[in-house]
Amino acid sequence: MSDAGGAKGGRGAQLKHTGLRPGWTTGACATGATTAAYTALLTGDFPDPVAITLPKGQTPAFALAAEELAGEHAMAGIVKDAGDDPDVTHGALVRASVRLLPAGSGVVFRAGPGVGTVTRPGLPLAVGEPAINPVPRQMMRDHVAAVAERHGGSGDVEITVSVDHGEEIARSTWNPRLGILGGLSILGTTGIVVPYSCSAWIDSIRRGVDVARAAGRTHVAGCTGSTSEKTVVAEYGLPEDALLDMGDFAGAVLKYVRRHPVDRLTICGGFAKLSKLAAGHLDLHSARSQVDKSFLAGLAAEASAGAEVAAAVADANTGLAALQLWPPLGDLVAATARDEALRVLRGAPVQVDVLCIDRAGAVVGRCAPR
Repeated sequence: MSDAGGAKGGRGAQLKHTGLRPGWTTGACATGATTAAYTALLTGDFPDPVAITLPKGQTPAFALAAEELAGEHAMAGIVKDAGDDPDVTHGALVRASVRLLPAGSGVVFRAGPGVGTVTRPGLPLAVGEPAINPVPRQMMRDHVAAVAERHGGSGDVEITVSVDHGEEIARSTWNPRLGILGGLSILGTTGIVVPYSCSAWIDSIRRGVDVARAAGRTHVAGCTGSTSEKTVVAEYGLPEDALLDMGDFAGAVLKYVRRHPVDRLTICGGFAKLSKLAAGHLDLHSARSQVDKSFLAGLAAEASAGAEVAAAVADANTGLAALQLWPPLGDLVAATARDEALRVLRGAPVQVDVLCIDRAGAVVGRCAPR
């Protein structure tokens, strides 16, 4: 058994223009572990490192961190290396246990310890299924078939994927809210984790919309954080599965709801952050958009606040300072952000309202649904 985990192939590679090192998804790790375990079942030896082929043709090789062979059962484990991405599953040990099945059984997937089970409709997997997403399942099927062809197996196996401490790690993810209980999801569409791409967060937003629609929710809320979620619950009494943790990704919510409409969308967040949406920014992160105080001054001027007030707003240190100088900006920003959201929705049958809050969660600006 190797005492080191992680991917060998491409470990030193960096992303162009960023200097950041990419990593590997849980789906890629599960595929590598499955390939090693099934190979050991058919040959008696674990390939270490074990090489796999990803959907776009890359061929990483993973060192094994755990292995076990006993009769018609084999297990291999790989430590996930997320590269330079701040991924909560970085360093997790992903295991695949493979058991031979009678000819004609096909490939059967099971959730082991630390891998969740789907309990609500709306996800790309049926209720009761292990939370192993479609692309990782196909990757594992393809590699099982390749190993079977290479070593004379039937390709009929049961694959149980587990993640050490996965249930604990999953508490830091969207899984409980999406109805995935008992652990993590085995994810990935390319097998590669791109640092700071935020693709997993955006995918969770989409799954959140899907789950809300499947539950019959007609009113959902895109919230920038826990404080705005509490405000929305207090204002509207929305259940947990109607709350979308959109973070800075207002555009991701709007574009997905445009294709998958709900009757009403409430957007709730801090005044300064939502002033960016009002100004036309769909990514509200401070590294990618800034509060435009001249824009806020223009809103004040258009609302006949007077030249002196507009000048003071333009000269304010922060967005909240501008609001304190002229509180009607709260409602103006809410209404303008709503209009920007409607522009992105492009006529989709969705009514939108916006709540702007301060740091304590008090509503400082609102507009009616439109």
